[in-house]
Amino acid sequence: MSQVLPIVYQDESLVAVRKPSGLLVHRTALARGESRFALQIVRDQLDRHVYPVHRLDRPTSGLLLFALSPSIANAISEAFTAQQVRKRYLAVVRGVGPEHEWLDNPLREEDGTRPKAEMPAQPACTQIRRLDSVELPVQVDRYPQARYSLMEARPTTGRRHQIRRHLSLRGYPIIGDAKHGKGRHNRFFRDQLGCSRLLLAAVGLGFRHPARDAVLHLSAALDGDMQRLFESFGWAGHLPHDGIHWDEALT
Repeated sequence: MSQVLPIVYQDESLVAVRKPSGLLVHRTALARGESRFALQIVRDQLDRHVYPVHRLDRPTSGLLLFALSPSIANAISEAFTAQQVRKRYLAVVRGVGPEHEWLDNPLREEDGTRPKAEMPAQPACTQIRRLDSVELPVQVDRYPQARYSLMEARPTTGRRHQIRRHLSLRGYPIIGDAKHGKGRHNRFFRDQLGCSRLLLAAVGLGFRHPARDAVLHLSAALDGDMQRLFESFGWAGHLPHDGIHWDEALT
């Protein structure tokens, strides 16, 4: 049986699915031998053309939105560009993160084709909040205990790897981030906790529906490996679930 992606919401204009960690959204220069992409899977699943309106990094799981017509795709893409889409992520980081903070470090774009020094720094802002933390009686680095936090991140801009880079710059790298994280902690989660992925998930989207006079709020459950980790850390009360609700305004 061919692969399918869980559908969180679908109507005549758009469809929202849950993308697993490790799946590319569409074919890119990074594909290198990949034969399955979220775009292709959803197209085959619905038996119709779908149009991507935003992206998730390959290792990031969670809500992925597709339009079902070019006009709807243009409208939603413009909303993302105009910062009129509310995005919510959950991340597991090293250390005890701040209770609440705005991170507004400008970031250079990472396109992989030009030296970083030639890339202009662009405004980037992420609101972060610590939802929970845990202390494990194991020595992973120089400390006798290992501390980790569950962070909520709400980016208002959409720079490449923004959440990963902002949290790393602040001193709380996301577990499983091979580029911006810490190898010892990544290996500990892989070898001892059964989590070899980037522990970052897109769990919420809110935007004005382009064909209806209302705001659609979507939420998505976590992949099974992240769910099990939350339960083992005592964070089950923070587990998101697939769901939708309508409102009159963005919140």
